[in-house]
Amino acid sequence: MPDSYSPQYVEAAWYPWWEQQGFFKPEYGRSSVSAPNPRGIFMMCIPPPNVTGSLHLGHALTNAIQDSLTRWHRMRGETTLWNPGCDHAGIATQVVVEKKLWREQGLSRHQLGREAFLREVWKWKEEKGDRIYHQLKKLGSSLDWNRACFTMDPKLSAAVTEAFVQLHEEGVIYRSTRLVNWSCTLNSAISDIEVDKKELTGRTLLSVPGYKEKVEFGVLVSFAYKVQGSDSDEEVLVATTRIETMLGDVAVAVHPKDPRYQHLKGKSVIHPFVSRSLPIIFDDFVDMEFGTGAVKITPAHDQNDYEVGQRHGLEAISIMDAQGALVNVPPPFLGLPRFEARKAVLAALKERGLFRGTEDNPMVVPLCNRSKDVVEPLLRPQWYVRCGEMAQAASAAVTRGDLRILPEAHQRTWHAWMDNIRDWCISRQLWWGHRIPAYFVTVSDPAVPPGEDPDGRYWVSGRTKAEALEKAAEEFGVSPDKISLQQDEDVLDTWFSSGLFPFSILGWPNQSEDLSVFYPGTLLETGHDILFFWVARMVMLGLKLTGRLPFREVYLHAIVRDAHGRKMSKSLGNVIDPLDVIHGVSLQGLHDQLLNSNLDPSEVEKAKEGQKADFPAGIPECGTDALRFGLCAYTSQGRDINLDVNRILGYRHFCNKLWNATKFALRGLGKDFVPSPTSEPGGRGSLVDRWIRSRLTEAVRLSNQGFQAYDFPAVTTAQYSFWLYELCDVYLECLKPVLSGVDQVAAEHARQTLYTCLDVGLRLLSPFMPFVTEELFQRLPRRTPQAPPSLCVTSYPEPSECSWKDPEAEGAFELALSITRAVRSLRADYNLTRIRPDCFLEVADEATGALASAVSGHVQTLASAGIVAVLALGASAPQGCAVALASDRCSVHLQLQGLVDPARELGKLQAKRSEAQRQAQRLRERRAASGYTVKVPLKVQEADEVKLQQTEAELRKVDEAISLFQKML
Repeated sequence: MPDSYSPQYVEAAWYPWWEQQGFFKPEYGRSSVSAPNPRGIFMMCIPPPNVTGSLHLGHALTNAIQDSLTRWHRMRGETTLWNPGCDHAGIATQVVVEKKLWREQGLSRHQLGREAFLREVWKWKEEKGDRIYHQLKKLGSSLDWNRACFTMDPKLSAAVTEAFVQLHEEGVIYRSTRLVNWSCTLNSAISDIEVDKKELTGRTLLSVPGYKEKVEFGVLVSFAYKVQGSDSDEEVLVATTRIETMLGDVAVAVHPKDPRYQHLKGKSVIHPFVSRSLPIIFDDFVDMEFGTGAVKITPAHDQNDYEVGQRHGLEAISIMDAQGALVNVPPPFLGLPRFEARKAVLAALKERGLFRGTEDNPMVVPLCNRSKDVVEPLLRPQWYVRCGEMAQAASAAVTRGDLRILPEAHQRTWHAWMDNIRDWCISRQLWWGHRIPAYFVTVSDPAVPPGEDPDGRYWVSGRTKAEALEKAAEEFGVSPDKISLQQDEDVLDTWFSSGLFPFSILGWPNQSEDLSVFYPGTLLETGHDILFFWVARMVMLGLKLTGRLPFREVYLHAIVRDAHGRKMSKSLGNVIDPLDVIHGVSLQGLHDQLLNSNLDPSEVEKAKEGQKADFPAGIPECGTDALRFGLCAYTSQGRDINLDVNRILGYRHFCNKLWNATKFALRGLGKDFVPSPTSEPGGRGSLVDRWIRSRLTEAVRLSNQGFQAYDFPAVTTAQYSFWLYELCDVYLECLKPVLSGVDQVAAEHARQTLYTCLDVGLRLLSPFMPFVTEELFQRLPRRTPQAPPSLCVTSYPEPSECSWKDPEAEGAFELALSITRAVRSLRADYNLTRIRPDCFLEVADEATGALASAVSGHVQTLASAGIVAVLALGASAPQGCAVALASDRCSVHLQLQGLVDPARELGKLQAKRSEAQRQAQRLRERRAASGYTVKVPLKVQEADEVKLQQTEAELRKVDEAISLFQKML
């Protein structure tokens, strides 16, 4: 066995063996997945990562939690499936391949054509698409790779088509022209989750794709509309941050109760550039206090304005095309890119004398997170899902308790979203994705008027084109030969196929063994940030299409931030690649990664400074096990996790401790050791054997309880404490004299107990630290020849197996530990690091005396003491002893006479006393100053009080020591 723990050595070969042996398959150890299992079934599907993705810390956290749960359920004997999969990531993938195409061939996708472009995407997917799978394996994720799914696979594509057709036939999916988030760079609608909101405090210049110069945002422009037919040249002042949109204005709105505008009822204002007058309308949505209390209305380019337009029957005039160039406007604005038009409109208003000024205006600019373009609200005919009824059903499932959302704080968010849900736009103007199985119908029959795109009656859906043709012929009452069909060019929102994931991966709509066994699933575990975008849609679509919830529980974990609580971003230089934590990386290596990223040169320097501040010596090699254990231990911090790499390094040291403890134990067990067939102790055993078994029982109880409650820190703390503070710091130390002693019966009993601790302790840790525990477990002898071949399919320790709770042994040993702590504290106080001082125990009664005598040998070992003697009741300790309390029934007297120089110690103590007195005096004066209780913040006052108490306690301790040394002179 190597001398020390090396993550690289330990993690090199286990994963391929686990996979090859089929340990991760639910069929392992049983005739079929549908074979009855009294232990039950555990099924969870992975939140499918993007096919373009590479591992980040969010993935690492998700997989550390999910894999530890999966391994725990598998070890409990349940039929366990953790199903992997990958998302085709419509926009992200198309953008990556388009950039590659332009870089390598100088072609756009339009020059290549749809079919050829899709061949390029599939080619890229085959070359690069399994990178994320390799990284998940590196994390030790025990997924059943034979069941891996890709959302564009034929099986999943068939499910998408089936879902669309069913929902369209029911009227749940419909065609409508509404405002959407539009990316002019992508030429597509995008979902809310793909929109980043950039907050501005005032005037800001931003880079926008397609524009050489930066564009101004965060400025409110005021201008005047002249009132039509006014003799006095009356005008109404309005203001906007998007002055170019005034070309699409169709009205001016004021509040019905605003006294300034009552006289303008029924009047209009004149548009200076287009030949139309704009009615002055009265609507409650206007805020009388903001600006002039008058608002320009552009229904085709603003959500609020659109709703006002709907209420008042106003025309919605679109003034931008898909690329963001102006249309339906007069020259000189016609054809201008939107932000060039911004300048032109401003200049024209000034020329006409209608410009009234600008002011800084804090605002939020919506940016497409793929293209970094400024998102435009545009009116476009799209496909929508009617969400009202489905949302009510999803909300009711949580209210009834059929679906549990944990932590429960997220249930409020769930209900709030469901109560305020809007219909979901599911079409995207992309080529990569599931092409919408809907067809526009043209009928060559004079009796049937031609249809228009937004009219849903002229659209049919079908699982095949032939089915769509049959539907259209029936709908319009003509023969199929009079129908021509044009399939929609658009593809479905990626979240639509992701919403079907829990049942599409199992073969729905076709019946299969997997679907009958594993649907509904047990648990959905993911980050709380996609509760609505993914979880809610899975629940809504699952209930609607299968009549059942897709899972019974949802556990939402926190978001990972850096050690300072900042969001991880490339420009701050605080993004941490999990593989860098696993393998380690130099500071220069971190810098080099920035150069290969898409950051601006100015941002690279800032990011380098961030890296230098956080990782001056780079990131040390921590290994997978330490990273997984650390991430799970962190999940107690509420919504966000502030990840400090030094803490992960601490868990790497913990792995080293496990390694050394097992190495020592194997030496202690000896080559010829044979474990007893069961873990039950043969005979009563020594006090320390009984104590460690009792502590092991508690670790087993807390581990199972923590896993059941998704309380990962409770599990990691219980296991860390057992291994480090109980097994290594206490039991192994107490074992050394026993194993080298003459009492062979005691030694054999101790060896059996030690083996049980290693066996159970490694099984407990295995879900979090699969590699190091497997490595160490394989070095242990087995209890029986029939024992499972791997730790990951060995049974998880349960309270019924480990029922060795022994309050009597724990009470007695707690006294030994209290005495040990008191001795160590005194040794530290008097700097007796290399000397074994004698120790005298003063007890309050005979029972405590008997206990103290029983544990005196252990105290001697653990406290590195000389003689440990229990004083007779009422007897005094020898002269020259320092005193500390071990408990209310026992005091510890540590012999200092002859071990220290009293005169020298007195000199040091007098100096220490003077400094403590000065500090206490300063604090008293500060607290007594006038106005202290009023002017000084409460937190500071509390801190001062604690400091004073600590200083006074230190003074008392120093005075006791001075008194002791004076007696020794």
